[in-house]
Amino acid sequence: MKKTMTFAVMHFSIAFSVAWLLTGDMIIGGLVALVEPAVNTVGYFFHEKVWARLS
Repeated sequence: MKKTMTFAVMHFSIAFSVAWLLTGDMIIGGLVALVEPAVNTVGYFFHEKVWARLS
């Protein structure tokens, strides 16, 4: 569980940093850091369904 939590913190930090550096806006950086992992999780779910069907 510790490894999962540290990875999540790293993921959020990177997403925030990249968005903030690109936009200069901390609010947009925060929104991207929250929304991107959620969207990525949904995408991963469907990716796995397609991959399982192809196997």
